[in-house]
Amino acid sequence: MSDSEPGDVVDPSEVSSPRSWRRAFADLSAGWRQRPLWGYLGWQDIKQRYRRSVLGPLWISISMGVIALGLGILYSALFETPIATFLPHVAVGLLIWNFVSGCILEGSEVFISNEGLIKFLPAPLTLHIYRLVWRQTLFFLHNMVVWAVLMMVFPRPLGWALLLAVPAFALLAVNGAWIAILSGILATRFRDIPPIIASVTQLVFYLTPIVWSIDILKDNEAARERASLVELNPVFHFLEILRQPLLGQEIVGRYWLVAGTITVVGWFAALVCLRNYRSRVAYWV
Repeated sequence: MSDSEPGDVVDPSEVSSPRSWRRAFADLSAGWRQRPLWGYLGWQDIKQRYRRSVLGPLWISISMGVIALGLGILYSALFETPIATFLPHVAVGLLIWNFVSGCILEGSEVFISNEGLIKFLPAPLTLHIYRLVWRQTLFFLHNMVVWAVLMMVFPRPLGWALLLAVPAFALLAVNGAWIAILSGILATRFRDIPPIIASVTQLVFYLTPIVWSIDILKDNEAARERASLVELNPVFHFLEILRQPLLGQEIVGRYWLVAGTITVVGWFAALVCLRNYRSRVAYWV
């Protein structure tokens, strides 16, 4: 099976070796150029899921709203926190977590689930990555309806900081792509990885301040020293860089710094994996 893509100008020194940085970056570039294809496929994924449903994709927002309302009311009562403050906190946290967990869980099986297309469709490997991230983006945009309703029910001053939500989400999407590349390639080789990732992801949900708040730890004198340990969770930083502008909270610069560092390190690891093993995925699936 040839590893070159249509239109590639192959360096003679790389013909015998499928491992090259040029081919890895060419795959990313070729996949991005096929935006009409993966854009259409991503939208069809959602339509197929809700085919013959009266409300269709609106069920995405409804289910998200019901879960956020139930958890918000429950934990607001348990933590004795005003619901006007806690419900938006929980809802936006779930909104962001659904995107993050979707990229992680579906990313680990992105190539396995597209076995037929990978084997018989001459397309860049990263086309399936872009399709996954685009599909999760559509889910996120649907769920933004819940945020809009909450801002009308519990109004708060958002200010110009709200504009930071755009680059914050872009950073989330970029990280979702490298996570899918890295975990997707490894999972095609080692099939035990998807269930391991699923278990770890569920654990991370409880360790991340989504249905609870870090302020609860800070207000508790006995647990105040442990509040800083939350920042060891990398998901926390990505959660906060988007939740803070969406809720009109104070922007913390170090969260952006940590998120940017993780992005650079993560993409380096993903590119190394893509360079070394992209040509083997078709055989592993």
